[in-house]
Amino acid sequence: MSLAEQYYDTEDLHPIDIVETLAEHHAWEFDRVGDDQIAMAVEGQWRTYSITLAWSGFDETLRLICTFEMEPPEDRLPELHATLNAANDHCWSGAFTYWEAQKLMVFRYGLVLAGGQMAGPEQIDTLIRNAVTAAERFYPAFQLAAWGGRTAAESIQVAIAEAYGRA
Repeated sequence: MSLAEQYYDTEDLHPIDIVETLAEHHAWEFDRVGDDQIAMAVEGQWRTYSITLAWSGFDETLRLICTFEMEPPEDRLPELHATLNAANDHCWSGAFTYWEAQKLMVFRYGLVLAGGQMAGPEQIDTLIRNAVTAAERFYPAFQLAAWGGRTAAESIQVAIAEAYGRA
């Protein structure tokens, strides 16, 4: 049975209810913060990502925030910001930002469901998977910019260069 088949007979299903079912399905740790918000921990190759999804009925948007800790040296912040800009040039859905006060790297995306639209389980699963994939893809570039002493142009090559050869 596909994930969507579980929901066909249910009208007006809350998007966060779908996210909770997906978290249970994938065995992700989660906390239902409220009726309109859920926080999860999703394991990646580089680290565990904190993912929060929140539903806003006011503007009919499902907001995703994927974060991971990063404490770059103060003198490397300009290069990190330049690397963020370069990463965002390669992201078609969602964008990275750095929350300096919280020392968090953040990937954000808002899924607008105006006019009473509903997001299906596959769509929400893809939304979460794409956030983790983007974080995994650009994590090494951010590390090189922050700690490796590399320029943004050098750092971003790790994320966008094609691999050649055989393993």
